[in-house]
Amino acid sequence: MTCLKTNYSKIVISLVGILFLFNCKNEKKNPVTETEVLVVEETVPEPEKVINVITKSMEFICADTIPSGWNTFKYQNQSNETHFFLLDKYPEGKTEENAITEIAPVFGEGMDLINEGKPEEGFAAFGKLPAWYGDIVFSGGTGLIAPKHTAITTVKLDPGYYIMECYVKMPNGKFHTLMGMAKGIIITDEDSGNSPPEPTVEITLSGEEGISFPTPIKKGKQIFSVFVKDQKPHENYIWHDINLVRLDQGASIEALESWMDWSDPKGLITPVPEGCTFLGGVNDMPAGSKGYFYVDLKPGKYAFISEVPKSKQKGLLKEFVVFDN
Repeated sequence: MTCLKTNYSKIVISLVGILFLFNCKNEKKNPVTETEVLVVEETVPEPEKVINVITKSMEFICADTIPSGWNTFKYQNQSNETHFFLLDKYPEGKTEENAITEIAPVFGEGMDLINEGKPEEGFAAFGKLPAWYGDIVFSGGTGLIAPKHTAITTVKLDPGYYIMECYVKMPNGKFHTLMGMAKGIIITDEDSGNSPPEPTVEITLSGEEGISFPTPIKKGKQIFSVFVKDQKPHENYIWHDINLVRLDQGASIEALESWMDWSDPKGLITPVPEGCTFLGGVNDMPAGSKGYFYVDLKPGKYAFISEVPKSKQKGLLKEFVVFDN
């Protein structure tokens, strides 16, 4: 996740993980269209083989070495913060030393400017990144997951060296990666032998066409497949992903949309907007990729949303209702 634009698209996400090594996404609301659905309870099998990932505070506790191929991650967020994890595949031959000497100083300069309210100057500073930075590949991971909740996501991984990271912000604006939420992982040549699950709902994710799914969504246990039809950098220099959020009564769609843009000074910062509970999803992946995530849906209002600016205008924010009948 290679032209200059693509380089910029990867800057914020992977780069905050690097600093961990260096230091140790009031208008009138639109009504939700309530389409009646026929609810049929279905048996959805739980994944048999999972890679456990646990966050108790500001860390990732999981295996250091993982086989390649299809892998299902069970991410238990036992902390009091909303988190996610993204897997960034580093180019061959690049190490922590390269990150410290070639990436961290550029990132520090750019982020200082952005935090000072100078986003244009900050993004211009990122132009100093080395050419190899564009070879970093975003390879999926979980969507945002609320405190005391668990996200289950299946992705396909190529062999190589990865950094697992979360770049949600602390109340003071500091990224979680700087608090310890970045972990190096080796994906081996040995294939896991796993197969992808059978989805109950198929989603297509497109920067040009938005988020689409052909059938109503029922209550109960679901396995969502997410096909990334195309991929591109957005105004905040990152790719589109998909996150599922439950909307309680009084939740503001406008506040949610604004919060999902990291380049907003109040974006991706604790606390999440009132009435919004994140339930996972699939993080950034290249065009043509497919990922899966598991959710047990209760009746209520929900939304799929990408971590990009103007998500509703782009069709990358879709509200829906799960009925209890």
